[in-house]
Amino acid sequence: MVLFIPGFMQCGDAWRPVAELLPERYPSRLLDHAEHSFEGRLREIREAASAEPGPVLVGYSLGGRLALRAALREPESFAGIVTVGSTAGIDEGPMRAQRAEADEKLASWIEAMPVEDIVSLWERQPLFADQSDALVEAQRPGRLAHDPRSLALLLRTAGQGVLEPVWHELPGLEVPLLAIAGARDDGYSSAAKRIAHLAPNARAAIVEDAGHAAHLQRPDEVARLISDFLDQAARP
Repeated sequence: MVLFIPGFMQCGDAWRPVAELLPERYPSRLLDHAEHSFEGRLREIREAASAEPGPVLVGYSLGGRLALRAALREPESFAGIVTVGSTAGIDEGPMRAQRAEADEKLASWIEAMPVEDIVSLWERQPLFADQSDALVEAQRPGRLAHDPRSLALLLRTAGQGVLEPVWHELPGLEVPLLAIAGARDDGYSSAAKRIAHLAPNARAAIVEDAGHAAHLQRPDEVARLISDFLDQAARP
């Protein structure tokens, strides 16, 4: 079973364009979180893994960070990990502290604003500047479905500023791992290559003509990469 984990301000359905392209031999579940804290979401992933033993976790951005940490805690529970546009954390202390401060300010603002204003700000991030208007509009209903207080809690407990980096733990992670990033997403392309360098059974894949959300911009190519990875992970 392939368990797809959405990113921040996404629903599981954001993964559907990729999941529908996987071969029928790889059934999928698109995880919609009910929990809105870091530990709560990890607990949901563990519960899903116990219901479907040995799933492959596929996570985008925040979902990728969750997948990595779930596997580091309980590597025997998962057959493989795929991250898209993700990282193992900010390991420069001052930079992480700055990010934590910025995330707290954003969380406080989110709590006080209507969800329409939150989504409008989120869509204008430079990180998403290379996404087409149609792609942004297609994601909007899922983003508007979120509760501002839940988003603020998630940012405070799972934002990159508050999470300790786990780069130093990757050399001990034996689970097969595929780190995907878009070619136009320089920072996360570097992170994917670094993950692949550190984890013993990992490799990186860079998707051309894609930015931070490669699974949305090139679902065909991301599905092919995941399918090939699954074929390899399924071999005895």
